[in-house]
Amino acid sequence: MIELVDDPSTPESHEETVRPGPLWRHAVWVAGITVLGVGLGWAGALYRIGPEQYGLPSAAPGSVWPYLAAWTATGLAAATALRAAAARVPVYAPGRVAGVLTLLGTRLSLGWRPEAPLLGAMAAAVLTAAVIWCAIALRPASPGNRGRGVTSGG
Repeated sequence: MIELVDDPSTPESHEETVRPGPLWRHAVWVAGITVLGVGLGWAGALYRIGPEQYGLPSAAPGSVWPYLAAWTATGLAAATALRAAAARVPVYAPGRVAGVLTLLGTRLSLGWRPEAPLLGAMAAAVLTAAVIWCAIALRPASPGNRGRGVTSGG
């Protein structure tokens, strides 16, 4: 039975847990986080709060589809890396990390519309941040991996 209130003493109530499961569940999670990040980034680019000099400009004119496609691919890659790490060892908030990185990249790209090399650099920065987040969780000496029998080998 599903409990509405989690017992804080159980490891399932912590955000940093191993997330095993069938491949389809991981794929749905990755797709959902990516769609959420890209969708919120796009929605955030549709309006501006306050005067233009106090924040990001609203979406620049032109086609949004190349930017949405680029950030969907980047979000899928980042979420896949984070979910793959979370299936092996506890990773702190992989969904939030993937979603926020994708949201920020989408929002910046739609408001600014950078050229392809700079868009690629932004995507590389997001993927690097996701890989670093995974590497921190996967390192053998991390506190979350102590006492759980997790090794760095295969």
